Amino acid sequence: MSLQGANATGKSNGRPNQSGRRNGNVEGECHKNGAVGTPPTYSTHRLRLSPNSDHEPENYEDLELEFSPLLFSSLEKYLPAHILHQSRDVKAEYMREILQRYYPEKDRARIQKHREYRRKILSNYQPLHRELYTLNASNFFVPSFIEAINENTEQSFRSILSEPSPGIFTFEMLQPRFCELLMSEVENFEKWVIETKFAIMRPNTMNKYGAVLDDFGMESMLHKLMEDFIRPMAKVFFVDVGGQTLDSHHGYVLEYGLHRDVGIGFHVDDSEVTLNVCLGKQFSGGDLFFRGVRCENHTNTETQPDEIFDYSHVPGRAVLHRGHHRHGARATTSGSRVNLVLWCRSSVFKELTKHQKNFFNWCAECQRQKKERQRLSVNATKMELLRRVGQTAI
Repeated sequence: MSLQGANATGKSNGRPNQSGRRNGNVEGECHKNGAVGTPPTYSTHRLRLSPNSDHEPENYEDLELEFSPLLFSSLEKYLPAHILHQSRDVKAEYMREILQRYYPEKDRARIQKHREYRRKILSNYQPLHRELYTLNASNFFVPSFIEAINENTEQSFRSILSEPSPGIFTFEMLQPRFCELLMSEVENFEKWVIETKFAIMRPNTMNKYGAVLDDFGMESMLHKLMEDFIRPMAKVFFVDVGGQTLDSHHGYVLEYGLHRDVGIGFHVDDSEVTLNVCLGKQFSGGDLFFRGVRCENHTNTETQPDEIFDYSHVPGRAVLHRGHHRHGARATTSGSRVNLVLWCRSSVFKELTKHQKNFFNWCAECQRQKKERQRLSVNATKMELLRRVGQTAI
């Protein structure tokens, strides 16, 4: 899938061609509210709309499942009360039947094929820096970020955040040493790919270079990053797009520069919330450009002047934004730029949007059209009142 919209020169008509989609695992759209019969049949299986936040989910990684074990752990919090305390096998079967309703057989086959692809990598690739595969906050993050997350209040988050444009948040996040180790690990993985001639899946169809971190062992680490560090902020700043119910992710590293991707066209992400952190190295150019939040119905509408915002990357500094905030990256004109990207998704939000036609609470174009309809309605009412007054006077 090729995207061409706003190009490396930064000139844009404000219209992305289509959404950025990944070449990786497809997981998530499964939550639906409703009652469960007793005894239940699979066609009546439902999940709760709100999670059992105090429940500690089980680990499903040792089971042979069609879907990611992490997805089962995330969904477990949404199980109805009479299922929540059943055995792990009962819960797994209950959730599996729900997931199967949302995935046609061809999709399940694709997911299974991807899981086999991952197994081949994990059974052959030898990590260079194993300390990266388990999240260690004190070694990964700068102290200010850890302190804000531990305090877990809007005030603590805002103490470290800048919001240079509505809905775009930037903050210091990663330690330089972590950035160096992660880039080194990705380089080691790329070297292994070349030496073994292993055909890997790239992060998405827009980039020819880069690596999916989930595919070579970092899925659990990134899932914890999303759950414990990104979701707390998303619950505060992105509640309108399911920030409080983020339950799955797609994590990868992109490489830009000489003999790599140059930039990336105008697009939206396949996520509810996106984290983008520059890892390094030395580079010029590569600015992100943002052009307003849009739902799928209005992805290609014109950009308004107040929606234009450009951002220059700084190693270790993160950008957090809605996945449907239209954006792209200008050409990296010299050196090498490497970025960590984490697409965070909400199954609940995706399910709810299937039953909506308008998205006034977060799509700027939906909001604009609503205001325009209200304006026309008010004008029409005024004209009708004037007409009636005129008739009365006659």
